[in-house]
Amino acid sequence: MEYLFVFAQSHEEFRVPELLSISELHGFTIGFDRYANVLDKAIKRPFMILMLDKEEHAHILAQRCILIKSVHEFYAEGASYEVLHEQNSRARPQWERYIPDTSFKFHVLGYNFTIGQRRQRQIIESFAYMDFLGKIEMKNPEVTLTVFEEYESGRAPDGGLHKDGEFTQVYFGRLVVGGTARSLMGTFDVKKRQYFGNTSMEAEISLLMANQTLASPGKLIYDPFIGTGSMAYTTAYFGAFVYGSDIDGRQMRGKDKTPGIIRAAAQYGVASRIMDLCTFDITNHPWRCGNFFDAIITDPPYGVRAGAKRLGRKKIREDRLQPATPRPNEPYIPPTKPYELSQLVTDLVLLARYLLRPGGRLVFFLPTVSDEYAPPDINTVLCEGMELVANSLQDFGSWGRRLITIKKTAHTEYLPPSFDSVREAEESRDTHVPAHKDFREKYFQGFKKDGER
Repeated sequence: MEYLFVFAQSHEEFRVPELLSISELHGFTIGFDRYANVLDKAIKRPFMILMLDKEEHAHILAQRCILIKSVHEFYAEGASYEVLHEQNSRARPQWERYIPDTSFKFHVLGYNFTIGQRRQRQIIESFAYMDFLGKIEMKNPEVTLTVFEEYESGRAPDGGLHKDGEFTQVYFGRLVVGGTARSLMGTFDVKKRQYFGNTSMEAEISLLMANQTLASPGKLIYDPFIGTGSMAYTTAYFGAFVYGSDIDGRQMRGKDKTPGIIRAAAQYGVASRIMDLCTFDITNHPWRCGNFFDAIITDPPYGVRAGAKRLGRKKIREDRLQPATPRPNEPYIPPTKPYELSQLVTDLVLLARYLLRPGGRLVFFLPTVSDEYAPPDINTVLCEGMELVANSLQDFGSWGRRLITIKKTAHTEYLPPSFDSVREAEESRDTHVPAHKDFREKYFQGFKKDGER
C-alpha cells in the first residue's frame, strides 16, 4: 500500500538513510518504486510516496525517524484538482469504509504558501462527492483527511510572489500518524542540558546518528571520541549500552565531582546505560579482543573548534635524549602530537573492523572541502570487510560534513590494527589524495586554492 510521507525541510540527504536504517532495525522493507531513477531529485522535496506492507510500519517509522513530520494513507495526487479528484474517485475502495458513520475533518495546507480561509473552504467543498455521513469533529475526529498544495520554493518564475492556486502538485490522503519522534529534539536540546561544551553536537544530528547505528535495547555501542557525550545520550535513550573514551579526560569529567557526562545522562534517565568512561588514545587502545561492539558512533575532532591529538612527540630533539623527569608528586602527562584527519579516519575504519561484530556499523562525521570532494575520498578509507551504507551531506557552503555509515560485512576475526605500519604502507605508494586531508589547515586558510595561498 502507498503512503504519503511529509518530511521536515532539513537535512534532505539524511531522509532515505534514516528510513532504511529503521526499517532494517525492525525487519521490514520500504518500496521506492516511484523514484527508481529520480531519487536524488525526489529527496529535495518535502513529500514522498512510498510503499509499506502494513500500516503498523508507518507508526514504527514515525515514532523513531526524526525527519518525519507525518505519514498519510495515499489516495491521490495531481497537477490540478481535476486530476486529483479523478484519481481519488478511482481510490474509492480505500476510503469508502469511512462513509457511513465515521467522524472526520479536513485539513488544507500549503508548502511555501499560506492558503486563505475562503479558498480552504472551497477546496473542502470540492470533495463533496465523497458523501461522508459522519459527524464533523474538529478536535478529535476518527479520520483526518489532508490536502497538501506544493509550491516551488522562492518566488514565482516572473520574480513575483506565488499566487493562490498556482501550485506545482497537490496531494490528498488520510492522516495515519504524526511524527512523534521530532519532539525528542526538544528533549535533547543542548541549551537545556546540564553539561555541554563548545563541541557538543546539536540534538537533531545526534538523534539522526543514533538511528544510523540501529541503536536498540541490549546493543553495545562505543564512542572513541566521546567528548561531552552528545551521541551517548541519544543512543542510550533508544536502549543501547554505551562505552566512551577520549584522549582528554577533562572533556568527559567537567569540573564537578560527578563526571559531567554522568550528570547529563542522569538528566535523561539513562545514567545506568553509560557503562564506563576511560581516557586513552585510540592508537594505543586497551582492547584485547575484537568482534565486541554492535556499533561505533563518533564525531572525530577535525580542527575547527578542537584539533585532534594522538600520543607522541611532535619532533625528536637532538639535545634531549631522555624525557624530562617530572617533579616530585607531579603526575606524568604524556606528550601528544597533531593527528591529521585523513590518517585519523583510516585508523578509525581499521579499529572499527577489529572491534565491530559482523553486521555492526561505524557512524561518523567527515568534513570535506566542497570544491575538492569526489566519491573516491570515501572509497579510499574503506578496507576489506567494510562496506559503505550511506553518505549524507550537511552543506555549509565552501565546506560540509558528511555523515558516513559503514557496515562490517566480514565474519573474519581481524587482528588489532598496527596503525603506524599501515600508515607507512599507505604513504609509500601513490594514492588518491582526499579532500579532507589537512582539513584544519585548509579551513583556516579560507579554502583557498594552491595558487591563491
